[in-house]
Amino acid sequence: MKALTASISLMALALTACSQSEPDVPEGPDFVTTTPDACDAFDVSMLGTGNGTATWVEAADNVPAHCEISATLSPVEGSAIGVVYRLPAEWNGKLLGLGGGGWAGDITLQTASDGLSKNYATMQTDAGHAGTNVWANSWVAKNPVAAEDFSYRAIHEMTVAGKEVAANLYSAEHRSAYFSGCSTGGRMALMEAQRYPKDYDAIIAGAPVYTLQVQTSAVFRNQTFAQDNGAAGFTPDELQMVQNAALAACDGNDGLEDGLINEPRACTFDPAKLMCEGDKEESCLSGAQVNALKQAYAGQKASDETWSMLPLERGGEAGWPMFIATDGSGDDPTGGGGLRNLMPLFFDSGKRPTLADFDNSDYLAVRASPFAEMYEAKNPDLSAFFGNGGKLLLWHGDSDPGPSPVGSTDYALQVLGASPQAEYQFRFFLLPGVGHCFGGPGADKVDYLTAINDWASGDPAPERLIGTNADGSLTRPHCAWPNVAHYSGEGDPNAPASWTCEPRQN
Repeated sequence: MKALTASISLMALALTACSQSEPDVPEGPDFVTTTPDACDAFDVSMLGTGNGTATWVEAADNVPAHCEISATLSPVEGSAIGVVYRLPAEWNGKLLGLGGGGWAGDITLQTASDGLSKNYATMQTDAGHAGTNVWANSWVAKNPVAAEDFSYRAIHEMTVAGKEVAANLYSAEHRSAYFSGCSTGGRMALMEAQRYPKDYDAIIAGAPVYTLQVQTSAVFRNQTFAQDNGAAGFTPDELQMVQNAALAACDGNDGLEDGLINEPRACTFDPAKLMCEGDKEESCLSGAQVNALKQAYAGQKASDETWSMLPLERGGEAGWPMFIATDGSGDDPTGGGGLRNLMPLFFDSGKRPTLADFDNSDYLAVRASPFAEMYEAKNPDLSAFFGNGGKLLLWHGDSDPGPSPVGSTDYALQVLGASPQAEYQFRFFLLPGVGHCFGGPGADKVDYLTAINDWASGDPAPERLIGTNADGSLTRPHCAWPNVAHYSGEGDPNAPASWTCEPRQN
């Protein structure tokens, strides 16, 4: 009955929009406007069940005045997908869907603020579960409908309904629809391109947690540093020492020593150079520590030749504790990226492994599970999305200690090999020194939204993106795969013109 109600509601919303004067499609820089009265009059009940509201929000803190519409969508029995749409008083005719993070959606104004400030109508969802703790994911194993919503359905339903909301409020059809997300939002972005290729005209996918290999990598990394009863663990100072040594070995390979390794996969720094010659001291590493580093850099393949533990890159070691129990305790704050709470999905109670004894056979069971089939966004065949004219911009920080940039690189290569259209409609960027979605010493601030809009509006595919850091003291170009930025040897390092995009060594 709830599914039927939702379908009828959306049909009524569409009919309401059609019953008004013929919608005008905005062209060029012109805006379509709405008013507080139109917002107050919006019939939220058209969107489905729950306590829906339509509230006018005055301009504040660089966010323009907008109509905030919230509701609950229930496309199937038991589904409760919270959605929030923020529609600016002056609309550029474009929609922007936004993803979540960890094991949660995201309906915050903070996330929507950039798009709103550029006059996009934004679309957000709690992804089918109202909790905001990104690691409190035991609900996934307890609520199969919510798990399905989170895996793929919530973003699609948010999008379909959001298009109708905008058409109704503005009496105008949208010109373009874009999606942007990082981490879990990056997985959602890829899922949209793969499963719902007509939802969006252009998609930004950052550091995607697109398979459960991210979770298994966390588990096996924790085990790696817990070897020898924790003797393979590191203090923060020791990790910084390793990072400094890696930078000393490879930082200058791009023509400039600036605290960043532009191509870490070509860095051959050997941690054995830091091994103590005698007793363990603060200024050197034990044999167990050296072995752990080598395993972390190399990664680990399962018996089916897939990555059970994706490699970590050289040059970002000081940031690893954000997601990894590098202290040797064997247990990180994320519970193996949330895998601990998901065990009931994969194993009977009597055969359930712990994170400490999780092994190759357990990895294979996780990847072969029905949940993995539903949740993972690993299909590289984007021919349907590209066939609709879709553009995909994939990016990843090279110093990410969560989802490995190696995983995104592998996927990018598969996309390029699966469809000839990818040469023109797909771009992949690796960001040196950037952590998970942001942070690190690299130039992590990039205006992806403007880049994707320019591309989708007819400009050539981007070959360079310009990034800065938080305080504006660093500016660097990021080159599209397979190229990497190289300093020309003269000129201001913070001037993008001082850098060229050169083929990668590895």
